[in-house]
Amino acid sequence: MNKPMSPSCERNKDPILEVMKEVITEDNHVLLEVGSGTGQHAVYLAPHFPHVKWITSDVLGNHAGIKMWLDEAKVPNIARPIEFKIGKDEFPKVVVDLVFTANTFHIMHWKECKTLMKMWGHRLREGAQVMIYGPFNYNGTFSSPSNEQFDRSLKVEDPLRGIRSYDDVHNNMVKNGFALCKDYEMPANNRMLVYRRLEFVSQK
Repeated sequence: MNKPMSPSCERNKDPILEVMKEVITEDNHVLLEVGSGTGQHAVYLAPHFPHVKWITSDVLGNHAGIKMWLDEAKVPNIARPIEFKIGKDEFPKVVVDLVFTANTFHIMHWKECKTLMKMWGHRLREGAQVMIYGPFNYNGTFSSPSNEQFDRSLKVEDPLRGIRSYDDVHNNMVKNGFALCKDYEMPANNRMLVYRRLEFVSQK
């Protein structure tokens, strides 16, 4: 098996790093990456935050590729991948300060996206932050012709895939106990949405 390579990871790793430098502080100690893909983001980003334990996760089929990247890079603060398929597996049993996921919401079905956000609401403690990277639609429209074309190509592969509405994502995050910290504009018509888990309020 050849080591997998994602061109988009190579293109977006530096802009993502710049946002993470604003978000991640010395008080953060554990980050869970949901949907680590090839593992490229982990091996590039984790060394910049040596005080943070970076936990990779993905469906089992991607673990071999992730391990190839980790074995080659030998970054001491990256943990081996956890099996995590939305809708099948429980949320990883780790206490985390940060969650990062890149280019997953348009691959997952919307039902799976909602399940993941609900899991975050149940499992993340007050003050934990979630970083969601990828393309989003605003006001019911695509942000660029290339995003519209990308959405069409996704739906050819699977009609339930597609670029998500920012409003839908935001409303579900708020419903599950999060507040938006910042919506970062990123290159190539992408965004980075950063949310913070609010204080738990008992439901009466």
